[in-house]
Amino acid sequence: MTEAKKIVTRFAPSPTGFLHIGGARTALFNWAFARHHGGMFLLRIEDTDRARSTQEAIDAILDGMSWLGLEADGEAVYQHANAPRHVEIVEQLLAEGKAYKCFCTQEEVEAMREKARAEGKPPRYDGTCRPDGDTVRHVDGAPFVVRFKAPQNGETLIDDAVQGSVATANEQFDDLILLRSDGTPTYMLSVIVDDHDMGVTHIIRGDDHLTNAARQAQIYAALGWDVPQFAHIPLIHGADGAKLSKRHGALGVEAYRDMGYLPEAMRNYLARLGWSHGDDEVFSTAQLVDWFGLEAIGKSPARFDTEKLDNVNAQHINMADDADLVAETIALNDALADYAAPLTLAMPLLKDRATRLPDLATDAAFLAAKRPIGVDDKLQKHLNEENLTHLAALAVKLENLDDWSRDAIEALMKAYMDENDLKMGKLLPVFRAALVGSSQSPGIFDVLSLLGKAEALARLSDKFTR
Repeated sequence: MTEAKKIVTRFAPSPTGFLHIGGARTALFNWAFARHHGGMFLLRIEDTDRARSTQEAIDAILDGMSWLGLEADGEAVYQHANAPRHVEIVEQLLAEGKAYKCFCTQEEVEAMREKARAEGKPPRYDGTCRPDGDTVRHVDGAPFVVRFKAPQNGETLIDDAVQGSVATANEQFDDLILLRSDGTPTYMLSVIVDDHDMGVTHIIRGDDHLTNAARQAQIYAALGWDVPQFAHIPLIHGADGAKLSKRHGALGVEAYRDMGYLPEAMRNYLARLGWSHGDDEVFSTAQLVDWFGLEAIGKSPARFDTEKLDNVNAQHINMADDADLVAETIALNDALADYAAPLTLAMPLLKDRATRLPDLATDAAFLAAKRPIGVDDKLQKHLNEENLTHLAALAVKLENLDDWSRDAIEALMKAYMDENDLKMGKLLPVFRAALVGSSQSPGIFDVLSLLGKAEALARLSDKFTR
């Protein structure tokens, strides 16, 4: 592939809100496709709607992409800064007779639409100002918009990498506005000019933009520019098949970060929403880049399922580097900073039980707990006289244990249970109450070992000597 044909993709969000799941997946697909082909992935902030665009939303988009690891090649492009170039192209189309000035008022256009509705037709502009031979409507001093002179016969064909060949009859299109009466360009024009000037070769976006593709292809043709390869991906639905909304978990990417999902797990799960590689469900980002292709994107809407996301996240936590997880856990509970060594030893146990990062901090909290250990209501009932007698007896045996390893502790306690005809389920809750205070922790043998002999015996003593 020559440099001129190098694949270039882009993610072009409007900064009017957070980076939602659908947008994040679109960004991921563009990023993965570019990385797979050794191409470029660009970011364009489509902020031409100055009234609705906010710096807060821009920051949320940039932060979300950074957290997901979807770094763009080069600085972000801000669409509003390209407005002079957009106007230049409109003037070119006017000069070539491919666009025209429309002096119809909003009231007149609305009347046209009402008339079309009454006749059972799609509401549309009727072409009143469209040049007809030498006849050109002009109203001196009146405000005007500039409309594209759309072809009225034949059809426009889109060769879509996901949807296949999509033909649309040109008679369905009215003459869309390129330049508003205040001199600002519309989205439909701006996106075409920017994509062309940025060298975008592939436009991967949601299929809600499919209806725009034919109109855009017409403008590309009018300008004599090559049409990029379109790939319109199905939207994401909720687990119930309905359009994804907040009740399904359609939150901003930063919310998933704050809930304790790993970025690599989010990349994995988002990739599987509409794309597949055989039966592979859990994979690394390197594998995603190696495998990704547009031909494996399905045509049906994907379904967002939090339980499946949790499952993927749990597996990625299990695969993650222990040192990284220790740092994440301490960040969630800074009281654990002084217990980095036992936390490191505990991490293989903790991550095997965790679904999200906060689970690690919750399960590890016992390491930094201060004596006397508080006991939750669920375990309090186990601290009865009989159980405390056994607790004291076992504490004596543990105190005499020279090998303070998990296996030695387990062997000693099981021997005591056998000698006294006790079931493990009877005394383990007592130990959990004395050592942890809640049911949320690794196994008791591991807890005893990780706490160390002195601290473990001190916690036990607090309970049977009270």
